[in-house]
Amino acid sequence: MHCIRTSRFTGLALAFAAVCALPALAADSGWQACAAIDADGAARLACFDQWAGRQAAGAAAAPASALPPPRPAPAPAAALAGRLPDLPQPAGDGCHDERYTTLSRFWELEAGSDCGTLRFRGYRPLTVSVVNANSVNRQPTSENPLNNAGTAVAYKRTEMRVQLSVRTKLAKGLFTTGSEGERDSLWAGYTQQSYWQLFSPGISRPFRNTDHEPELVYVYPTTADLPWGWRLRYGGIGLVHQSNGQSRPLSRSWNRVYLMAGLERGDRWLITARLWQRLHEGAANDDNPHISDYVGRAELGLAWNISRDDSLALTARHALRSPAHGSLRIEWLRRLGDDSNLRLHTALFSGYGDSLIDYNRRRTVFSVGLSLLDF
Repeated sequence: MHCIRTSRFTGLALAFAAVCALPALAADSGWQACAAIDADGAARLACFDQWAGRQAAGAAAAPASALPPPRPAPAPAAALAGRLPDLPQPAGDGCHDERYTTLSRFWELEAGSDCGTLRFRGYRPLTVSVVNANSVNRQPTSENPLNNAGTAVAYKRTEMRVQLSVRTKLAKGLFTTGSEGERDSLWAGYTQQSYWQLFSPGISRPFRNTDHEPELVYVYPTTADLPWGWRLRYGGIGLVHQSNGQSRPLSRSWNRVYLMAGLERGDRWLITARLWQRLHEGAANDDNPHISDYVGRAELGLAWNISRDDSLALTARHALRSPAHGSLRIEWLRRLGDDSNLRLHTALFSGYGDSLIDYNRRRTVFSVGLSLLDF
């Protein structure tokens, strides 16, 4: 910078002299030199003007790369915690995902096998089958005299059986909120089984009996390891009403509370068990006295998934006291189609309680039909 001297303005000359003596003041000390001039306010002002000009020129000449990088925006709290934000995730196969075991998918025991609440699902198989029995109950009786049919009806031993069964999950995570992945659940279910005299045109093909079975079930998941590779997968409690919706003398009904459990060995072998207690009814209102002695007080089921397409099941009921009444059912299901829920369903039943109207009548029943499973 060229310094200009003048004799007319002494104070201004002194200011310019101070500036010329300090041509390279650093940005952090130039303003201090100007502040030290106290002889004349105009000189101080001129010094500050010179210092400010040098700062502006230096800033304009600085390369862009020398500028400090912009400060990054703060990260979301979820990212700082090492996880993604809790955004809605796309729905997967859930209860239809074959990476989970049969019991996990059936009762939706895990977060990954969950299909949500208030959605209709299958319960027992939806079945249409042809039935042939060694006998048919043409004149039902009961140990309550008010429930004895007065006349016989010419039913045939061959008939159709239709079963409808659905359920929905009312709630989940009631007592497993702190669990990693496990989900307890509350379900409402309904099953209807009808015997239809389709092959009896002479009596106008009536429905011989229809049983209605609503129930409420609570299921709690477990992963307890047992000997020989078995695992306890769930326990539960249920309340069930069963009736045939008839008036006397054909009316049959009872109410039960039950405990249940399920075990698995891989996805090949399954065991299910139920133990129930009939709720008391007065003798005058009991349509079917001693029904537990005939139908049973406990049920044990064993299923073998032979392959993806074939499965065998054995279900035994027992009265748990003498005389040892109960029943035994053997079933074979064969998948129809490569990726279908439709099954060829063959079953053999022997014992008491194939239907409520037959609670105290022993029958052997063979059936062949089609069943639609939920998975």
